[in-house]
Amino acid sequence: MIHFKLRRAENGFIKGFSCTGHAGYADKGNDVVCAAVSMLVINTINSIDRLLPEDAANMEVLSDEDEGIISCEFKSPPSEKAALLLESLYYGISDSEKNYGCEYLKLTEERQ
Repeated sequence: MIHFKLRRAENGFIKGFSCTGHAGYADKGNDVVCAAVSMLVINTINSIDRLLPEDAANMEVLSDEDEGIISCEFKSPPSEKAALLLESLYYGISDSEKNYGCEYLKLTEERQ
């Protein structure tokens, strides 16, 4: 199962997220849940990195492909544009959880 944890500040902005595990929906290379989550996460990180350099400098990304771990944390609040990309990621993950079931993908949110 993929565990996707979203961290929000008290005022609601997304401070960061972590994604761990493997979906187990299908064999490696054929797992559409893993592919969907990976594409959403990597596209969001790459979009911030390439389109919003000030936010990219404020963002710390850690990953380990073998372990199925990727995390992204912002040292200070992201810009409005980065916040929009992060909310889009949230909706994509949420919709994927609804479509494929929480036995393969579990989204949790915490306020900090």
